[in-house]
Amino acid sequence: MSEIVLINPGATQAIYQGLSDEFTAIEPPTWVRMIAGWLRDRGYKIAIIDQEAEALGTDDILVRLEKMGNPLVAIIVSGHQPSASTQQMVGAHAVADAIGSQCLTIMIGNHPSALPKRTLAEEPVEFVCDGEGPITIAAILDGVSIADVPGLVWAVDPKIDCVCNPRAPLIPIDELHGDVWDLLPMDHYRAHNWQCFDGSPRQPYASIYTTLGCPFKCSFCMINVFQHINRYRMRTPDKVVAQVVQLYNDYGISTFKFADEMFVLNVGHYTAICEGLARLPFADELNIWAYARVDTIRSDTLALLRQAGIRWLCLGIESGSTHVRRGAKKPINNDDIINAVQAIQRADINVLGNFIFGLPDDTMESMQATFTLAESLKLEFVNFYSAMAYPGSRLFDEANSKDLPVSWSGYSQHSADTRPLPTATLLGAEVLEFRDRSFQKFFTNPIYLERINRKFGQIAVNEIIAMTAVDLPREKGTI
Repeated sequence: MSEIVLINPGATQAIYQGLSDEFTAIEPPTWVRMIAGWLRDRGYKIAIIDQEAEALGTDDILVRLEKMGNPLVAIIVSGHQPSASTQQMVGAHAVADAIGSQCLTIMIGNHPSALPKRTLAEEPVEFVCDGEGPITIAAILDGVSIADVPGLVWAVDPKIDCVCNPRAPLIPIDELHGDVWDLLPMDHYRAHNWQCFDGSPRQPYASIYTTLGCPFKCSFCMINVFQHINRYRMRTPDKVVAQVVQLYNDYGISTFKFADEMFVLNVGHYTAICEGLARLPFADELNIWAYARVDTIRSDTLALLRQAGIRWLCLGIESGSTHVRRGAKKPINNDDIINAVQAIQRADINVLGNFIFGLPDDTMESMQATFTLAESLKLEFVNFYSAMAYPGSRLFDEANSKDLPVSWSGYSQHSADTRPLPTATLLGAEVLEFRDRSFQKFFTNPIYLERINRKFGQIAVNEIIAMTAVDLPREKGTI
């Protein structure tokens, strides 16, 4: 019988609308894995319910919990990347509401750590965790007095006042390996469509971490909310390589995401991992994508990255305006961007560019400059975002409350009720309209489609055409 059940909530239709059917990734839940692995290593009996991957209804979850003896439940609110945590509150609330008094419940994740008291006051749970979670859960299971449980947020009446216990210390990252693959529905996970434009299999698929945290302080990011400090923690490279080998041997996985906020940062760390991967007998089969920054790209390591199976690097370019980027604490210039993209592509690595419309200093002219830059770079794929004040970010702290989304689903870039921030000269509705129009214009451009056809073939072009045919209704009256 399980002592603790970790639930990865799901609400993909509300978050991604029609894109959830075919195009988005379904990833093994990273923080669920990390917490579960740490607890199992210490002898606790655990189970995992991945509602998102299995498309379970709340009734299905309740039946499973009853069969398990209604143990302690931890709802882990963490998306595919840290900024996606808040939108996961849609599914987290539904699960917590359905469980009610059936089980003792704690909510853990980036969003609860960003807004611990508010989460406890608003959500139908007994406890909230401010921090990573494993030490907090272990203390509860061990019967420690609630006043002494590290990281626990609790109250006799949360609508009156909450108590935030001192946070637990950060756990050494190698202890957060997350090797609980046997507890997950591994046949349900799939890669993004663009990662497999070259014909690589979207399934089986896994995402893993090699580092946690980030040393940078971009205004729109809330990556470090668990840590409450800008710290970059690195796993032992040999352990990362061994995890890839395990997943290849046990599950046949060759398609991976390195979900680090910044994989290409510490040269000694990422080159040691890549050297280990490049020596594997199946290195040529690997299709890995990872994050980098324009100012962390080194031309002398790119060939090694490609030999290690890195076929895609994602760059946070953000804006076509140097002034706007500086305002967002990302001081790079356009020449840096162009040189980095071209160097990566010369190494036979595809580039995914992330761009944000509606940053605080944006105007209609600077947003147009961003789109023009995106087209001129000849990228293999792009993500166009609207600026969001995610809880835990500086933008959230500085935003006027009347400009924030009225529901947690409004923090999703693709939801019907999404609500981007206004700027000094633009309404949020204008930013969103520009973003949606830019998406269609970029991906339906015949020049882009012909470039994709030459590189990947007609099947990839058909994927893009099908993607642009998906309608994303917007409730613009809410902005």
